[in-house]
Amino acid sequence: MNMAAVRSSERALSVGTWLIVGGAVLYSVLTVTPLMAAHTPSAWRWTAPILPLVVDAAVVIVIRLDSVLARLGGQGGPWPVALRWMTGVMTLALNIGASALAKDPVGVAIHSVAPLLLIVTAEAGLAYRRAIAAAVKALEDEREARRQAAARAVDEREANRLREAREQREHAAALAREQREHEARLVREEAERLDRARREETARVEAAAAEERAERERREREREQQQAERERLERQAAERREKERRDRVEREREEQAREHEQAERERAALLAAGPPAERLGEDQARQVVQAAFAARLPVRSAVELTGWSTGWVQSRYTELRQLTAPGPRPVLEGATS
Repeated sequence: MNMAAVRSSERALSVGTWLIVGGAVLYSVLTVTPLMAAHTPSAWRWTAPILPLVVDAAVVIVIRLDSVLARLGGQGGPWPVALRWMTGVMTLALNIGASALAKDPVGVAIHSVAPLLLIVTAEAGLAYRRAIAAAVKALEDEREARRQAAARAVDEREANRLREAREQREHAAALAREQREHEARLVREEAERLDRARREETARVEAAAAEERAERERREREREQQQAERERLERQAAERREKERRDRVEREREEQAREHEQAERERAALLAAGPPAERLGEDQARQVVQAAFAARLPVRSAVELTGWSTGWVQSRYTELRQLTAPGPRPVLEGATS
């Protein structure tokens, strides 16, 4: 028997099993629904088909999962067997229930046909599927064994060919190795001669380089000493220039302080003169007005100190305010700073 015949038998078993299951489920629903309706309150009689559908759904699940496990060569344990027989007994009891209550043995026999056929079909189908799965596995194992035998034969031929080729390569490699060793010996002797000459030349070069390095280091030390001396002289010159700059700034600050004190004394002297007996000259009046403006005196005090009119003094104050705005501060014409 080949694999195609086994697959064809498995398909025929599957189709026949599901035809029997479908017919038994339909017959069970039509048979059990009147029984459930007769034993259900009138308001809930529409639920009569639910119970046979639930039981038959369990039957379908059992048959479907058994077929999958049989195809995979697995075992579900005791619970699938219990579920299979429990659903079969429930289906049988529901189908013959009405005839049994009516004490109709003929009806019991007739209505037990479909459930019993369903139970036996489930058990026989499971056995058939397991037998088919075992046959398929045996065919596959036989095919795999033939394939492995053919593969081993091919591997053996390939191994023999590779062994012969390896022996040839090893012989050629031995000849080549002897030739390489001879050439390597010649090359090694030449390399040793060249290495001795190179070491001698390297020693001469290193000696010359050491002398040159020592001379370069001596010149570098001299340059560093000269650089350090120049930096010391530059640092001393910079310190001297900084000291002269600080002295010059200090002298300028002292000069500015003396000039400021002199200006303050002159301004105080102008303001301390008091009101004049007669109007001051214009140049002197401008000096007094500038001193009064710097001392933040009112216009009236400046008028009293100069003897000039309020308008003239007010004009000078306006000029001084413009001159003291941000920027250079010119000195009022005719007045000292």
